[in-house]
Amino acid sequence: MPMNDPARHVLVLGGTTEARRLAAVLEPEPGVRVTSSLAGRVAAPRLPAGEVRIGGFGGPEGLARWLREHAVDALIDATHPFAGTISFHAAQAAATAHVPLLALRRPGWVPGPGDIWHQVPSLADAARALPGLGARVFLTTGRMGLSHFAHLTDLWFLVRSVDAPEPPHPPRMTAVLDRGPFTLDGERDLLRRHRIDVLVTKDSGAAATAPKLAAAREAGVPVVVVQRPPAPEGVPVAAGPEEAADWLRTTLGLPRGTRQLG
Repeated sequence: MPMNDPARHVLVLGGTTEARRLAAVLEPEPGVRVTSSLAGRVAAPRLPAGEVRIGGFGGPEGLARWLREHAVDALIDATHPFAGTISFHAAQAAATAHVPLLALRRPGWVPGPGDIWHQVPSLADAARALPGLGARVFLTTGRMGLSHFAHLTDLWFLVRSVDAPEPPHPPRMTAVLDRGPFTLDGERDLLRRHRIDVLVTKDSGAAATAPKLAAAREAGVPVVVVQRPPAPEGVPVAAGPEEAADWLRTTLGLPRGTRQLG
């Protein structure tokens, strides 16, 4: 698209379900040009509507430069709640380039009656908690942090990730390559078939991966929940794509109600 295009340019730092839903509603709106940026850590990512770029920016300075060179009018950080570094880079870059910034963050999970949760601040703390909780672990924290569990040679792990895990990882491990949404029946079957007695998860807050928590509750399986890292202060937050779209329309002075999210 030519640089003199009058459309307002929105950069969405994506990779999440919410980011794809936001791009889907914004892309056809008149007067809006959407570019979604993906980190490129997944071999075959689900691509959103609109323009897509894949790869890093080279830190906050590189992101600020990209914002200026591509005449970005608004930046929306819709990355995963545990992709903490890019959120701080986004805050620094937006301030440097004088571009309004919004964080799109799905609400975290909240324990309910019957849940046996052990909340910890990091993957390393999750690994330290495991030996006293169980011997057969369902690990759903992704493939990037498996090194934290590699020393736990007495435990057996069922590891679920989108792409195949690479060393270092626990020596006694079975990998399941899959991506959500997951069903409650499917999660019940996994726990039962693999005789899981402890679950480890990050507080991603996603509805697509929440059934494992219900399955663990029903089975009386304890859950080690890794809490979210701190987020940049002073950045406005939207809880969902609809709220983010409304913020964008207000910020850029766009007409409202042109399309509703499905």
